[in-house]
Amino acid sequence: MEHLAGRPRHEGPHRTAGGVRARPAGRGAAGDGVGDPAVDLSGRFLALVLADPVVAAVLDRAPALGLGEWWLTAGVLFQAAWNGLTGRPPGTGVRDADLFYWDADTSWEAEDAVIRRAADLFADVPVPVEVRNEARVHLWYAGRFGTAAPPAFRSCTDAVDVFAAVCCSVALTTEDGRPRLYAPYGLDDALGMVVRPNPDSPAPREVYETKAARWQAVWPELTVLPWDR
Repeated sequence: MEHLAGRPRHEGPHRTAGGVRARPAGRGAAGDGVGDPAVDLSGRFLALVLADPVVAAVLDRAPALGLGEWWLTAGVLFQAAWNGLTGRPPGTGVRDADLFYWDADTSWEAEDAVIRRAADLFADVPVPVEVRNEARVHLWYAGRFGTAAPPAFRSCTDAVDVFAAVCCSVALTTEDGRPRLYAPYGLDDALGMVVRPNPDSPAPREVYETKAARWQAVWPELTVLPWDR
């Protein structure tokens, strides 16, 4: 398993210490990172989310789509962690599974073809698997959210960086069958059950507050921090 901490951009609780390569679960030797807080958190997070059958199914099947860069991200991951932390059944509160990919072909026809293949591949998954080409987001963002679109994303991880809440900014892909974790702001909020506005997000206040209220109704253990910008 590889953990990528992403590019540090914040001081205080949002900033990570830089890239960390974490050991595969169950392995370790002196000097290999054992005891590193980022390694320990990533192992704990992975243990929680990989126990969720939806996460496991999507990670197992997604390579069959033949996409270049792809990541499973957002609620299906951090909500799986919250369910594990609080002893709730897998799938509690999970509405869908966001599967991002990046393709320079920004035509709707190309994206629709991927969506149709994914619909067949994930037909028996108990929540919708929402497949989106992140290279196209700037084309529809303003119309959907009523606010200025972000610059065109150059990768899926650009999109993960700007989710409305810090806890949302987690993503998983696989390389040679092994999970690879991306957490640009670390995992403290996701594992600490803290909902904090992401200062890098273009999402408007009402998006953050609506999401936070829905999550807290399902997981009352959450600490929700107020919109502060």
